[in-house]
Amino acid sequence: MKIAALCSGGKDSAFALWLAVDQGHKIDKLVAMIPKREDSWMFHRPNIHLIDLFAECAGLPLMKVETGGEREKELEDLEQALRKLDVEGVLSGAIASNYQKSRIDRICDKLSLMHLAPLWGRDPAELLREMVGAGFEAVITSVAAEGFDEKWLGRKIDEKCVKDLIKLREKFGINVCGEGGEYESLVLDAPFFEKRIELVETQRMWKGTRGYLLVKRAEVVEK
Repeated sequence: MKIAALCSGGKDSAFALWLAVDQGHKIDKLVAMIPKREDSWMFHRPNIHLIDLFAECAGLPLMKVETGGEREKELEDLEQALRKLDVEGVLSGAIASNYQKSRIDRICDKLSLMHLAPLWGRDPAELLREMVGAGFEAVITSVAAEGFDEKWLGRKIDEKCVKDLIKLREKFGINVCGEGGEYESLVLDAPFFEKRIELVETQRMWKGTRGYLLVKRAEVVEK
């Protein structure tokens, strides 16, 4: 099936993309929604400016769509973007957010498209371990939940990280995959990448109980 992949450059959308290709689907285009607001209800914002590097590494065409980030208006912006594409389905990295999945379902029904969500309903800890085992390299780029501190920013998601996230779930009730906005991530390398992303200059930004990793400079390099 020819599909458009909603992609933020984070681990969930990247892993969903890899699974979809493995299942025989053809990625016609990456679709990146660029919210102007930091508190977008639907879309990932931290370091979204690096999505061009992600697309270059993946060797896939990219459509960037600016949205105001207002609760329902951003869904209209996504719908208008999808109307321009000649695809049969839409891929998302939704895992447990009924808000996200139901709204993409609604748009797809309206446009007679199939919504593919290969991560939906999966156990978060199992998913993370599967990603790590498959060779995905991702780092945490923002945190906004109890239990996290500045040291998490820029941390590589590996087996030790997964174990620590499980401990935070047991103590504070977080979603291990960050589905509730507890943290965001950036993929630097993936099995389907032709090249990889290298972070050259970063800065940890912290305010109150939350923070993000500001990527000042990044490059595409050979694997």
